[in-house]
Amino acid sequence: MSTDPEPRPHPTAAEVDAARRDPKLANVLYHDWEAGSYDEKWSISYDERCIDYAAGRFRHAAGDTDRPYERALELGCGTGFFLLNLMQAGIATRGSVTDLSPGMVEAALRNAEGLGLDVDGRVADAEHIPYDDATFDVVVGHAVLHHIPDVAAALREVLRVLRPGGRFVFAGEPTKIGDLYARRLGMLTWKATTTLTRLPGLQGWRRPQAELDESSRAAALEAVVDQHVFDPADLERTAVAAGAADVRVVTEEFTAAMLGWPVRTFEAAVPAGKLGWGWAMFAYRGWQRLSWLDENVLSRVVPRGWFYNALVTGTRPA
Repeated sequence: MSTDPEPRPHPTAAEVDAARRDPKLANVLYHDWEAGSYDEKWSISYDERCIDYAAGRFRHAAGDTDRPYERALELGCGTGFFLLNLMQAGIATRGSVTDLSPGMVEAALRNAEGLGLDVDGRVADAEHIPYDDATFDVVVGHAVLHHIPDVAAALREVLRVLRPGGRFVFAGEPTKIGDLYARRLGMLTWKATTTLTRLPGLQGWRRPQAELDESSRAAALEAVVDQHVFDPADLERTAVAAGAADVRVVTEEFTAAMLGWPVRTFEAAVPAGKLGWGWAMFAYRGWQRLSWLDENVLSRVVPRGWFYNALVTGTRPA
C-alpha cells in the first residue's frame, strides 16, 4: 500500500465546542482526526482475519449468499473496513464508498487502491445519498447508523438507491443495554490503567501525558458523534416504516463484548507496540471463543437486547 499521508490537523478547542451543538460537524472533525490511526486503533486489517469477520457479519444478518452483488455501496465507510473485506470475500464486485469525513474517504480509497479493488468514493451525507435511484444491488455499513441524526431518513435514502430486490446490511450497531455495560467497563479500565501506570515500576507502561490528553479530547468528541443506541425491536420497526421488506434484526457479542471493550481500552492506554504479538493472539482468540459461546449457547437463553451489537437487514420491495 501507499505510504500514509500527513496527519490532518486536530480540531481546535473552539471547533470542539462548536461540534457539541452540531453532530454532523462533530462527525467530520472526529473522523478526520481519527483517519490516520483508525485501523490501528480498532485492529482493522485486510487479511484473512478481517475478511472472515466482515463476511461472517454479513451472513449472520442476511444469511448465506450464493452470488456476488455486482454493485455495492458503503455508507459511513471509515477506512473501508467493511466493504473492502466483503469484496475480498467475493460478496461484492464493484464498490462505492461514502462518508461525511473527507479524511476517511481518502483513507478508504487509498486502501482500495492498495488491494487492487474497483472502488470509487464521495464525501456524502447518509441522509442525502448522491447517487441515482436504483443504482446499487447492496448497501452496507458497519457502526454507522448510530452516528446518523435521522436514521429513518437515511434508510429511506438507502431504499431509494437500491435496485428493486436489492438488500441492505448494517452491522456493529450498539444496543441500549450493551452500550451501558460496554461503556462502563471501558471507563473503569481506562481509569484503572492510567492510575496504576503512575506507580513506580509501571511508568514504562504509561503513554506520554500529551497522548493521554489527546485521547481524552477525542473521547469527548466521540460522545457527541454517538447519536443513538438501539432497541432491536424499535430498529426493526424503523426499517419497516422506511419502506423495507424482509426486515430482520439479529444481535451478537455478550461475553465477547465484556472482554473486547476492556481489551481495546487497555490497548489505547499503554504505549503502542508494548503488548506484542502474544497479547494480540490472546485478545483475538479470547474474543473468538466467547463469540462462539455467545452464538451457540447464550443466544438461546439471553434476550437479544442484552447483546452488544445489533445487525439489521432488509430489502427494497420488488
